[in-house]
Amino acid sequence: MKLFYRTQGDGYPVILLHGLFGASENLGMVARPLAEHFKVVSVDLRNHGRSPHHPTMDYPSMASDVLRLAESLDTTKCHILGHSMGGKVAMQMAFTEPERVTKLIVADIAPMHYPPHHSDVLEALSHLDKKAISSREQANELVAHFIDDPGVRMFLLSNLKRNQDKSYGLRLNLDALLNNQRQLSAALDGQPYNGPALFIRGENSDYIKDAYRADIDRLFTRNRLATLENAGHWLHADQTAAFNDAVLNFLNGNN
Repeated sequence: MKLFYRTQGDGYPVILLHGLFGASENLGMVARPLAEHFKVVSVDLRNHGRSPHHPTMDYPSMASDVLRLAESLDTTKCHILGHSMGGKVAMQMAFTEPERVTKLIVADIAPMHYPPHHSDVLEALSHLDKKAISSREQANELVAHFIDDPGVRMFLLSNLKRNQDKSYGLRLNLDALLNNQRQLSAALDGQPYNGPALFIRGENSDYIKDAYRADIDRLFTRNRLATLENAGHWLHADQTAAFNDAVLNFLNGNN
């Protein structure tokens, strides 16, 4: 599995992992300031963006993909930052090969089971996947029947690719996402990671509840939790400056 990736900057490597339905460019507002201090590797996870498709999609497989990518870049150790699903991949990497993860940053996700809750998004994408799409405007109109929020629609439509016949299709491997919902919702477990770990949650998000702290503390023995005010699940977009400050302070040792 040769993942698509893009690099920026020089210095100690930091790998960025996007969330479900996303791609590497979704963390661009994080990558750009980080690249002033580090070598930033932004990754498209399997079945997303420009990376290859595969019917298997679970956290051990995705973690292995990224670890093998790091090896191909001669990156024996690195910092890892993951948002949402990417945060679970980052946590799995820390369980699998902890000696290679110098510092871990997890954005608005916990190592918990989350009941599937993207039915509207999957329905919209399934509807889009079955239609002959000739323009982004047509795609937006179709998705609007399922998704009211224009910001969410814009995010989902970033998955469109233009085919050789000038029609549009999805980069996402939608079948894999539909067939692996149980695996993507699963809780994580493993040998506790004893390296420094920063969990960042949005004040208006319920992805990292106070009740989850016991499991986080058990699995990440040197963790701390930061809460960003006036931020939801897309906390790096809602409060970009505050998010980036928290990340840089942690990576630079001011934690």
